[in-house]
Amino acid sequence: MASPRLETYCCPNRDAATQLVMNFQPEVFCGVCIGSASISLLLTILQLLPKKGQSPRKMPKASSSSTILLLISICDILGGLGMIFRSSVWLGFPGFIANISVVNGTDVWPSTFCVGSAMWIQLLYSAGFWWLFCYAVDSYLVVRRSAGLSTIVLYHMMTWGLAVMLCVEGIALLYYPSLSSCENGLEHAIPHYITTYAPLLLVLVANPILFRRTVSAVASLLKGRQGIYTENERRLGTEIQMRFFKIMLVFVICWSSNIINETLLFYLEMQPDINEMPLKDIRSAALITWIIMGVLNPMQGFLLTLAFYGWTGWRVDLKWRKREIPWESMSSSTVGENAYPSPVNYQSNIHDSKKISTTDSQQTDEAISMLSEGNTSSDERLTRSSPIYQGW
Repeated sequence: MASPRLETYCCPNRDAATQLVMNFQPEVFCGVCIGSASISLLLTILQLLPKKGQSPRKMPKASSSSTILLLISICDILGGLGMIFRSSVWLGFPGFIANISVVNGTDVWPSTFCVGSAMWIQLLYSAGFWWLFCYAVDSYLVVRRSAGLSTIVLYHMMTWGLAVMLCVEGIALLYYPSLSSCENGLEHAIPHYITTYAPLLLVLVANPILFRRTVSAVASLLKGRQGIYTENERRLGTEIQMRFFKIMLVFVICWSSNIINETLLFYLEMQPDINEMPLKDIRSAALITWIIMGVLNPMQGFLLTLAFYGWTGWRVDLKWRKREIPWESMSSSTVGENAYPSPVNYQSNIHDSKKISTTDSQQTDEAISMLSEGNTSSDERLTRSSPIYQGW
């Protein structure tokens, strides 16, 4: 699981709240993390592999949405691998891990492993949070026709730059002036927790607002495409709205336990003695949410692929096939079949207006298709309602 407590545990003079959760059934907790991360890892890869009997996912050429979705899955996969590796070493070499608690010890490798593995997990999941935020921004810009494949460079700079900067800054402040001196006061720990949870809270607050504005813009696009708002358009708008809802639901389910757990642990840190009897229920709640974090945090990768694409099935097709761009195939086949010679007496301005109208409709269909990528029924319904499909 991804928690700033992982880095805090690397301090030999760690606080009592961190000691409480990290020493609570460590073998069981590491086993839970390995099991959950392994299942999520396998199912996520299975979801992303092409399937037999299914056409490639339909995406327009100038779309950064599919790239962002893939990068989110990659961050979850790499973060899950970090959890599996860290928990496996924790279970397989208990004597090696025990040296972390030694103050002024001569062996630096246990502390190096502790800090390195914790930073790896934290960095990858923080990058995943930033990519989720970029996905919400990109979805809004797409319907406003202000985004394209070129914007992915800006997203890379923002995501990896902010993730690395916040992670390094938080770790530097936590371990200043040395690893053995951290956690002597909250002035070391609080900046680290802020830099860790800032992207998570940003997604929780900003993404619903951006998704809501995107859904409103989609409705306006669908109404303006043909001047009417048919049942197909209404159903397509509802499916896009449901997709955004599923994404936020998965995010809240997987990470709300982290916020609850951190709140409880900070409350315990404020107490003179966390072992007092009146605090028994709070200690129990903190330990329960700690185990829940070990289950839900790694499962984000698989659950997000369900929110993005739905269940794609078990039948994997490992044969390489050329990905077809639907807009090129439609314009070359359906338009070619339904096109008729223009009468000589057609006015050029009428022809130009129809051409512009068709181009605008194509752009609208492409924008909607970016948001409904991975949803076969939506793509088919969009194609049937498209003026290109109707031979306009």
